[in-house]
Amino acid sequence: MSRALHLTSALSRAYPWVTAPFIVSAPMRVMSGPALAVAVSRAGGLGFLGPNIKTQNTAADLAEATSLVETLRASSSAILPRTAYLPIGVGFQLWSDELDTAVEAVEKFKPCAVWLFAPAGGQKDLDTWSRRIRTVSPGTQIWVQIGTLAEARGLLTGTEKPDAVVVQGAEAGGHGRAKDGLGLIALLPEVADVLAGSQIPVFAAGGIADGRGAAAGLCLGAEGVVMGTRFLAASEARISQGYQGEVVRASDGAVSTTRTLLYNHMRGTFGWPEEYSPRTIVNRSFVEYQAGRPFEELKGLHDEALKAGDEGWGPEGRLATYAGAAIGLIHEVKDAGMIVRDVREQVLERFGVGGEKL
Repeated sequence: MSRALHLTSALSRAYPWVTAPFIVSAPMRVMSGPALAVAVSRAGGLGFLGPNIKTQNTAADLAEATSLVETLRASSSAILPRTAYLPIGVGFQLWSDELDTAVEAVEKFKPCAVWLFAPAGGQKDLDTWSRRIRTVSPGTQIWVQIGTLAEARGLLTGTEKPDAVVVQGAEAGGHGRAKDGLGLIALLPEVADVLAGSQIPVFAAGGIADGRGAAAGLCLGAEGVVMGTRFLAASEARISQGYQGEVVRASDGAVSTTRTLLYNHMRGTFGWPEEYSPRTIVNRSFVEYQAGRPFEELKGLHDEALKAGDEGWGPEGRLATYAGAAIGLIHEVKDAGMIVRDVREQVLERFGVGGEKL
């Protein structure tokens, strides 16, 4: 039986409510709100809050998550046992989030994990953020997302080693490596080999949307798996109905998704480190951009589409629909807890475990 079907002692101590296999919801910006994060942890996974529009808004999300957790604990002692740390994590984009504001929120609410991503200053920024967070909240685990072998090697040279590493394959949605990204099936084993002596657990991310992908990630050497796009189609996701409908509708991710900065720029988002670009579902804006329509015209049409609400999404729409290449595996909206349980059962079935208690 795969060791990934049993949590290591370090993971068990840090996350005592988690049931193997370890399933994580990614910290998708804005869309991973308190309801989603708490629902995933309640189901025996680990839910992450996403970065917010402004770093100071993260404190409000952490406060809401704390209230939800306390309500659950009051209603059932069997759900989310009391621990010194909030049983959800929170993500920060290092290139844009404010360090002092982020540290203040972590100190006050003490999430069990902080996910660090996209440092403009490379390993130096990761070390600074990790050190500051550990100073104010020593029990908060530091998770670092990487997408290349060079980043994995860089972690071993830093002064602050992470508690977990998320290896994101090029299939992932949102912002990933623009040019030097690699598919998960080749990237993860090589990263795992590089980190083998460090005892740092590795989590698989990118293109995982069901139990088949999760089982594959575990076979590649991961201790657990991360899903982002699948949780966009969770009833608790903080997402527009039109956007969510596109995630369910779209298929053939190799054709219907692409990496481009077009939608960032139409939304007025600039400043991402040059090595990153987002994966989005292709719609009319991108098709016309490829055909040579001027950006200024596309920007104006995008802004008009914003006024149309949910109708602004779709193949003929104009609005950004960040999503991963596994969209063809997502066919319906479900509660987050059901998604976690379904994927867990599918993994156990593929490992021949069935209903055995782990």
